[in-house]
Amino acid sequence: MTIAPPQRPVLRAADWRAREAAHIARADELTAAHRRRAARGEKHPVEDFLFTYYSYKPSLLRRWHPGAGVELAEAAGERAGWRWYTSGDTPGSVTLDADALRAERGALIANIGRVLRATAGRSGSFGCFGLHEWAMVYRERTHRHEVPLRLGQEATDAVVEAHDLKCTHFDAFRFFTPAAVPLNRDAPTRERQADLEQPGCLHAGMDLYKWAVKLGPLVPGDLLLDAFALARDIRTLDMQASPYDLADWGYAPVRIETVEGKAEYVRAQRGFAERGQALRERLLGAVGAVCAV
Repeated sequence: MTIAPPQRPVLRAADWRAREAAHIARADELTAAHRRRAARGEKHPVEDFLFTYYSYKPSLLRRWHPGAGVELAEAAGERAGWRWYTSGDTPGSVTLDADALRAERGALIANIGRVLRATAGRSGSFGCFGLHEWAMVYRERTHRHEVPLRLGQEATDAVVEAHDLKCTHFDAFRFFTPAAVPLNRDAPTRERQADLEQPGCLHAGMDLYKWAVKLGPLVPGDLLLDAFALARDIRTLDMQASPYDLADWGYAPVRIETVEGKAEYVRAQRGFAERGQALRERLLGAVGAVCAV
């Protein structure tokens, strides 16, 4: 006996358009300050990171997807030309073309799933204290941000030398100054990312936004914006705990060179790790619609 595939749920036009409108409004709110600064040609040492390092434009966040396994009623006229969409079972509806997406991006999706699954399966490590940003200015007179060092160069170098560097994230480690590289406990590489990534890492948490973007229409709109919001919050702590003096930008420092500052950092880090793990599981659910993970 042939078993018919399960019928996909169908979102009525009024329902999915309301969800899309709410998504666009939330996306615009999340990016409003950045867009205003960009229009004036102004730079921001904290918030620009999510648009320069990751190179994703604010407009990308406005595009809403329902995720896999959902049909959008009366959407053929609006979405038939969208990449990786196809006609649904209901006349006039569209749905994600999982087969086409798998054929074109299957290897990328599987690799993302591998990194997410490996990271989700580990316990978080909370002893790095955000020293990756300090290692990026160690014994260097030219820095990435045009912001003064809170303690000055010599005292900043001394903080690095007084600590055990434990960075596990390649995309943070690769910006270490040459003098800081041998001070790190390990030497992360791109190839070892799935072996080293751990949920306590701030950069691993921010990268959930990157993975959500790369997974494209597999990721429902609310998950994409939740990942962006987490990345924005993490970036704030990342720079508050950095060696930069951001008082003029309205950021109070998290003084990780002190016992109190370390405790403050770890409390926030644990909270972000918990939020990140929840998002990681949701992303793995999206990946599972196309690839086994």
